[in-house]
Amino acid sequence: MLATALSASIAGVDGVPVRVEVDVAFGLPGLTIVGLAGSAVLEARERVRAAVRNSEFAVPDRRITVNLAPADLPKEGTGHDLAIGIAILVASGQLDGERLPGTALIGELALDGGLRPVPGILALVAAARAAGARSIIVPAGNAPEAAATNGVAVHAADSLRAVVRHLAGVEPLVEVGPPGPLRGEHQARLDAPDLASVVGQRVARRVLEIAVAGRHNLAMSGPPGVGKTLLARAVAGLLPRLEDDEADEVRRIHSVAGLGARPIGSMQRPFRAPHHTISTQALVGGGPRVRPGEASLAHRGALLLDETLQFRTDALDALRGPLDSGCVTIARVDGVRAIPARFMLVAAYNPCPCGWAGVDGHVCGCEDGARRRYQARLSGPMRDRLDLHVPLAPVVSGLRGRRESSAEVARRIGVAWELQRRRQGGANSALGADALDARLGFEPRLLALLERRGRQLGLSLRRLHRAARVARTIADLEGSSEVSRDHLDEALLHRPKDAAA
Repeated sequence: MLATALSASIAGVDGVPVRVEVDVAFGLPGLTIVGLAGSAVLEARERVRAAVRNSEFAVPDRRITVNLAPADLPKEGTGHDLAIGIAILVASGQLDGERLPGTALIGELALDGGLRPVPGILALVAAARAAGARSIIVPAGNAPEAAATNGVAVHAADSLRAVVRHLAGVEPLVEVGPPGPLRGEHQARLDAPDLASVVGQRVARRVLEIAVAGRHNLAMSGPPGVGKTLLARAVAGLLPRLEDDEADEVRRIHSVAGLGARPIGSMQRPFRAPHHTISTQALVGGGPRVRPGEASLAHRGALLLDETLQFRTDALDALRGPLDSGCVTIARVDGVRAIPARFMLVAAYNPCPCGWAGVDGHVCGCEDGARRRYQARLSGPMRDRLDLHVPLAPVVSGLRGRRESSAEVARRIGVAWELQRRRQGGANSALGADALDARLGFEPRLLALLERRGRQLGLSLRRLHRAARVARTIADLEGSSEVSRDHLDEALLHRPKDAAA
């Protein structure tokens, strides 16, 4: 007898519907799974057998063939267990399959018949919905996350037996309602330092505000103890809340990574700060089963590389593509996966291995060659993708007096973000060269001045465009519709310098 159930699989950060076909026939007893099943899927043979038996059902003493269609799509993960188990019960006549059409089954089976949550539930539910599912049964641990998906009824179950009783019409599962979206003003992150705790560093605070207001990539350099890390981590408390469409993207990526997700409207922008020992694959994503890296986990938020020059050079250079395109592209034999990774980069580093090069009152013990090699770890192409750079020096003034809090600065940043959203639908950092015209406040005279400054300073065309975007952000912070010469001068003043400089 043949039975079919609907499930789903993960491909990158997207879900793909999978049809589980089970045939129970006469022959040597055994359970075979075909359809490009990965190791975790093949291990379902033992999990499903034990779960069926320990749920007080019979494992058919027949030849059982399980096909996961489409057969040319690699299947990974444990989310097909429930669909396989239910389809076996239907194919062996232990359960009426009348309610299976229009129902998707997702979840991992424990040996005792319990249901365990699986990563990527948002993408899996979306794929099942796209395949025509009107009802989806998921593990109770996945239910709050899955319920955020519109257009489909989500039912939570804690065991295989509970699913069988639901499909048999004996004891229906409770439908999980969607969480209510949260609204409100900017709320400071409890894990982010407040700018009010930063002593001095007036210029660095200003450049930091400009960077966050336009989502520009920022580098901060200076000796130990001047506040680079404190300022960089304060970025987390300056980022405005996610828009609903952005929140959906972030939730899907974090769900696939197994980090879970919160309801739309309640999520703060991601802020990721990996250790400098991180591998290239962990930073940008990849692996046999393609999974998001830190760059994608920072999507729509900020990625802090503290002690940037301690990172592997190949890992740093791997960020060049995402910084340009806003996504990580990973090629595999079975296809190409594109994972969103549009983030604001914050780099913080010392000027040399000992940290004291060029600092008054301190002697740098590094040789010239060592300093050059250290600075060269951040390659020219990577420096070219930075928008702003600010050197920090030890504080000698500003110890007294009032200092602005993160909440005050965040309000100005929020106004600037809203101006950009209404004007061009996105951040200034994403403006193309063709957008730098009078419509965005760039008069021909200003563009001519920009070209002259570029020739005088020997700047690449990319750096000129980045300086123009920064100038537009400075104008937004001041509430000006026109970009002025002063705005451009400030943008050029804080432009990134070459390593030799």
